[in-house]
Amino acid sequence: MHFIDLTLLAIALAMDCFTVSIISGVILRQRLWFTILRMSFLFGFFQAVMPLLGWMGTTHFSRYIEAYDHWIAFGLLAFIGGRMIRESFLPEEAKHFDPVSLKSQLFLAVATSIDALAIGITFAFTGYRTLGSLTLPLVIIGLVSFFFSLTGNLFGIRFGGCLCRRFRPELIGGIILVAIGLKVLVSHLSQ
Repeated sequence: MHFIDLTLLAIALAMDCFTVSIISGVILRQRLWFTILRMSFLFGFFQAVMPLLGWMGTTHFSRYIEAYDHWIAFGLLAFIGGRMIRESFLPEEAKHFDPVSLKSQLFLAVATSIDALAIGITFAFTGYRTLGSLTLPLVIIGLVSFFFSLTGNLFGIRFGGCLCRRFRPELIGGIILVAIGLKVLVSHLSQ
């Protein structure tokens, strides 16, 4: 793949990170740099590691992973989204979704990057034979996801105040997460 193709692929993979980061920024409402940078790092890290795992597992486990990856992604996103929807109707002190929480960030990072496993499988079949040949694609994917997550958080923080006064960000975020999960599931089942 050429550099432009890899960048476009990385942008496509990072869109889920961007969306989830906007939601997190809306909920955060302030620039907590440690939280924002940690989330951005985790999103970039998992977006880069998942293709590597997919590539490594192709010879041994691809038939098992490929059969269920979309269900796993859907399940994780639907679970988190469902909790956010439910919590949007609870009083403020009873809400549990916390974008500051490492557990929430890890859950979201894994859930939004499971699709990248399939990219790793694709890499194995399109000429990436050595780990060294994967370095550039993985770095591009990780950096683009990091940047999109960082930008999404800042965008959500900056413009989230208007949304919070009119809408429930947890409700909107939960619906978006479930929709992303459904998109992953439907796109894989239709193939």
